[in-house]
Amino acid sequence: MLPTIPFNKPYFSGSETRYIEESVRSGKISGDGLFTKLCHQFFEQQLGFQKVLLTTSCTDALEMAAILLDLQPGDEVIVPSYTFVSTPNAFVLRGAKIVFIDSTAVNPNMDASLLESLITTRTRAIVPVHYAGIACDMDAIQATADKHGIAVVEDAAQAIDSFYKNRALGTIGKLAAFSFHETKNIISGEGGMLAINDPGLMQRAEIIREKGTNRSSFFRGEVDKYGWVDLGSSFLPSDIIAAFLFAQLENLADIQARRKAIWRAYYDAFFPLAAQGIGLPMLPDYATNNGHLFYLVCRSLAERTALIEHLKALHILPVFHYLSLHTSPFYASKHDGRALPWADHYTDCLVRLPLYYELHADLQRRVIDGVLGFYHNI
Repeated sequence: MLPTIPFNKPYFSGSETRYIEESVRSGKISGDGLFTKLCHQFFEQQLGFQKVLLTTSCTDALEMAAILLDLQPGDEVIVPSYTFVSTPNAFVLRGAKIVFIDSTAVNPNMDASLLESLITTRTRAIVPVHYAGIACDMDAIQATADKHGIAVVEDAAQAIDSFYKNRALGTIGKLAAFSFHETKNIISGEGGMLAINDPGLMQRAEIIREKGTNRSSFFRGEVDKYGWVDLGSSFLPSDIIAAFLFAQLENLADIQARRKAIWRAYYDAFFPLAAQGIGLPMLPDYATNNGHLFYLVCRSLAERTALIEHLKALHILPVFHYLSLHTSPFYASKHDGRALPWADHYTDCLVRLPLYYELHADLQRRVIDGVLGFYHNI
């Protein structure tokens, strides 16, 4: 029997357990230890972020962003319907009303041309999600936000090492959230990061992350004691998690080169399917590809279901992705009733194929042959 090809397989560089042991031996395994600082330095010095703070998840980073924006009940936040529940939930927790925006016809990113029609006097933030690590139209989004004095919070969960017009995603909006979940390019099991691009929010971000205290200032010798000065929670991860993450960051270039090569092999193999109306990832001229995931957009829900079953019979495990949040059991009654046809289209038709560092050529060939065989026979 052929070995099963999973959708994802976490990659280990080889230094993770050694760094974890170093962290344990240091005697400082709670938050903001040696490896946390090394990770912060990597993003700030090597990737050009102004200030970053590791968090326990991307969800926590988004929740920190919502607190930093001082959202009040009734404030409105524009979020794509085709995204993970964490994106809007972070703002719902602060009492915000979610205004869902549709995807584009060419890829699942938000349709920036619709923003102006959705803005009201209550709009406080726009949250672009860089789906598959491919940049949203950030000039259009930022121009609309600036016109109305609205904050932009990038959901860059999938977007490490991806760029918009030579600017790293996560450095453009006022705030940005990243994920290091085991399904991402760079992982720590669970884990995330908040990027703070507004200098006026940097000190408060530290306070919110440290349970609402100025503990970070105390340890830098800036105050003689620390106390409760603001809202907050325990958003910082253990240094053990940071140790794992730093081993991954040291191998960022190698990991990215491998993932991009796999992505390109898929694209080249499936390009002829476009003539049959099968959708492939579309990379705008302003965006780069970080090899996060490869997807196809089938012509119908029935076709996608049949394709998934066909591949499973070949011991290949593809998966679909998000369910439109404007029709979700939790938020459907709160949605304003607008149809969001492209979000629904990706909900029904998008399928993700296996993509991970150790997907060797023979395994990828099986996936490619399985997909092409399906379309050859229908």
